Order: sequence, then C-alpha cells, then structure tokens
Amino acid sequence: MRAWLGDVAVLTRRNLVHIAREPFQLSDVTVQPVLFTLLFTTLFGSAMVIPGGGTYKGFAIGGLVTMNLTTSGVGTAIAMASDLSKGVMNRFRTLPISRSAVLAGRTVTDVLSSVLCGSIVLLTGLAIGWRPGSGHGLAGVAAGLGVAVAFSYAVSWLTACLGLAVKDPESAQAVGLIVLFIGAFLSSCFVPTQGLPHWLRVFADWNPVSAVANSCRDLFGNPNPSALTHTFPAQHPVLFALASTAAIVAVCAPLATRLLRVRTTD
Repeated sequence: MRAWLGDVAVLTRRNLVHIAREPFQLSDVTVQPVLFTLLFTTLFGSAMVIPGGGTYKGFAIGGLVTMNLTTSGVGTAIAMASDLSKGVMNRFRTLPISRSAVLAGRTVTDVLSSVLCGSIVLLTGLAIGWRPGSGHGLAGVAAGLGVAVAFSYAVSWLTACLGLAVKDPESAQAVGLIVLFIGAFLSSCFVPTQGLPHWLRVFADWNPVSAVANSCRDLFGNPNPSALTHTFPAQHPVLFALASTAAIVAVCAPLATRLLRVRTTD
C-alpha cells in the first residue's frame, strides 16, 4: 500500500508539473467559473422568481459550484485519451507501477483542481453580493463545497472511462461535453424544477447533479425550492448526493482500470 501511495503521489506531481507548464489547461477551473457566475446571476437574476422566496443569487451559487465542478471533469477524459494517443501510457508500462495508480494520480489532481474551481465560484459570489445563510457560516460553506468536490471526484472516474473508451482527445472532448452538459443543465442547478414538464422534472429531481446542488444550498443556508417537493432526493439531498458519489466510484473505478488494461495490452 505504501508503494502504491508513493506511485500516486509521483503521478499526481507529474500532472501538476504538466499543468504548470501549460497553465491554460486551468482555464476551465479559473476563468470559466468567474464568467459563468457573472453571466447566470446577471442573465436570470432579475427575472427568476424562487418558490418559497429568496434571491436568485442565493439560489444560484450552489448550482454554479456544482455545474462548474461537474463540467470541468471533461479534462480527465481529454487527459486520458491524450496520454494514450501520445504513447505516454506505453512508457508507464515499462515502469514498476500499477495501472490503478495512474488513474488515481489523475483523479487526485482533479480533486485539487475542483477545490480551486469551487473556491473561485464562492469568492466570485461573495464579490457580487452572495452570502451564506445566518447560522451556517464557514463550516456550512466548507461542508457544501466538500460534497461538491466529492461528487466531482466521482465524475472524474466516469470521464476517465470515457477517455479510455474513445480513440483520440477530440472524441473524448466531444463525448465528455455531451454527457456532462446534459447532466449539469437537466438539473436544478440554474432553475427550480417545479416549472419543468413532468417527464423532465422527474429526470431533474432524481439527477444526482440536482442532489449535489440542493445539498450545497442546504449547507450554505440558501434558498432551496426543491425542499418543497416530496421526492427522496429532494428531502434528503446530502444523503442522495453521497450515495450517488459512492455508487459512481464503485462502478467506474474498476471499469476504468479494466479499460486501461485492455488499451495497454498488446
């Protein structure tokens, strides 16, 4: 186990050095969160009525944290496909490291990026007037961010599978964006689900992304209209979000390891 953890640490450092040499890779977790936060709070802020009361800024920040951390997972798919297409994985095969350490190093890097991304969304929110609810404070904000980061870690395993299943980085980007943007936008991230058509509302209410966004709102002490509905994810968002996170990791981590073994076996 100690050797495996050492391999993960070395591979994580390798990924961070790669980012330091190409800092524009971080645009999706630095520039994008600021732009999306300003855009959506300005675009919908004056027109959106929140069921149960509250401001749109208060409603939106939890969704924006979740959306940005979810969609940034496409970088994992691109990175895995790129390492395969450039022969980096073949070089790793010559080293005495396990395939799972390669994947774990990638996902640990993504967790660090997610913390940065979520923090930037929260700081941008504070700059435009968002505040956590009374009685929640820093502990509630940290707990909400923790739930979102944990979910983004699960998403990185999912997108690792996508990156290992396609042939090139361009395909990984295209497929990853389709999957992640559908998951992020067909949720309660930006609008309350009460006004959606019935079939779409059912999907959005049971979408794990909605549970994560609602968890952030509850833990931040912000308006959470989904609490007015009677579905299990709406009534127990933190429990459903963490259960979904565990389920995704349990399925995708072994699958990604198997896909990497298949792609790197002669």
